[in-house]
Amino acid sequence: MQRLNDIKSSTFNALHAIARGSDAGLVYADDAKFWCSHPFNENVGLDHIRAFWRAMHHAFPDMERRDSIFVAGDSIADPRTPQFPAGRQLVAAMGHFQATFEHDFCGIPATRGVVHLRFGEVHHIVAGKIVHTWALIDLLDLMRQAGVWPIAPSLGAEGMWPGPASGNGVATDRCDAQRGEAAMRIVLSMHAALGAFDGKRVASMPYEPYWTKNFMWYGPSGIGATRGIKGFRAHHQVPFLLGFPDRKGVGHFVRIGDGDYAVTGGWPSVSGTHLGEWLGLPGTGRKIDLRIMDFYRVDGDRIAENWVPIDVIDMLRQMGFDIFERLARLRGAPRLDL
Repeated sequence: MQRLNDIKSSTFNALHAIARGSDAGLVYADDAKFWCSHPFNENVGLDHIRAFWRAMHHAFPDMERRDSIFVAGDSIADPRTPQFPAGRQLVAAMGHFQATFEHDFCGIPATRGVVHLRFGEVHHIVAGKIVHTWALIDLLDLMRQAGVWPIAPSLGAEGMWPGPASGNGVATDRCDAQRGEAAMRIVLSMHAALGAFDGKRVASMPYEPYWTKNFMWYGPSGIGATRGIKGFRAHHQVPFLLGFPDRKGVGHFVRIGDGDYAVTGGWPSVSGTHLGEWLGLPGTGRKIDLRIMDFYRVDGDRIAENWVPIDVIDMLRQMGFDIFERLARLRGAPRLDL
C-alpha cells in the first residue's frame, strides 16, 4: 500500500493539473465513481468525469485551483455505513476555483468577471488512481456572485470562505496521523453530544465544551456563516431543527484526521422530515436526505473552525423546488407549459 505522504502529494499535483486542463484519465481509474452535487449527481466512468471538466473549463477557461485545506488519512469505520470500510486511503480538500466566469454554467449567467467557486472534495485512492470522488460545489453561491439570487435571504453571513486562521491547512509533504486521531476524537465526541437531542430543547445537546468561545461555522450559501454558540444557534441550528425536527445522522463515508484537521461526510449524512419552514419554504412533509461534508480545525482540545459544504440545491429539489427552473424564470426564459 502506498504511503499516505506520497498519496497526498501526488493527488494534490494531479488535481491541480486537471484544473489547469490535463486529462482526468491520468489520475482517475477507468471505472471511477464521480458523485457530485446536483445537477451532476452520481456518475461512473471516465466519460462522465471528462464531460464535467470540459464544462468547467468552458465556463471558467483560466481556472486556478486554490486549496485552503488539503489532508489525507486512513478512514475510520462508521458502523452505520459498512459499505465504506475502515482503512481506505482518502484525500480531502476544501477551497475555491478562482476564475474569470466567461460562459454560462448550469444556467447561471456568466459575469465576465472574477468568481470563486467553492468546493469540498473527498477522493478514495487505490494503487495511485482515484476510484471514487465525492464533490460538493456551491452553485448557489455562484448564483449569488452572478447577481441572480433565487431564494429568501440567508440568515447567516454570505461571502467567500476564508482559509484556516492558523494558516496551516495545506501541507502536502507530510501527514500527522497521531494529531489527526486526537482531532477526530474531539469531533466524534461533539457529534455524540449533538445526537443527544431530546426533540424539544437545544440545551439537551451538551456540545458547548467542544467549541472555542468565538468559533466560526462556515455554512453553505443559503445558510451563511455564523460565529460562536449564539450565532450558530440563531442563524443555523434552531432554524434547521424547526424545519427538520426529527433529523438524525445516518452515516459517514469519510472519517479522517490529519494534524489539526478532521473531516467527516455522508452521502447522505443526515436525514429528516421537512415539517417546518426552512430557507423561507414552508414544510412539505417530505423526507429529505442531506449530502454533507464537515472540515474541522481543532485548536488544543476544542473546535475553532468548521467549514460545511452541503448540497442545498439537492435538498431544495427533494422539497419540490427546482432552483434551476426558477433561475430560468429570473433570466426571462420561463416555462410556458405544464
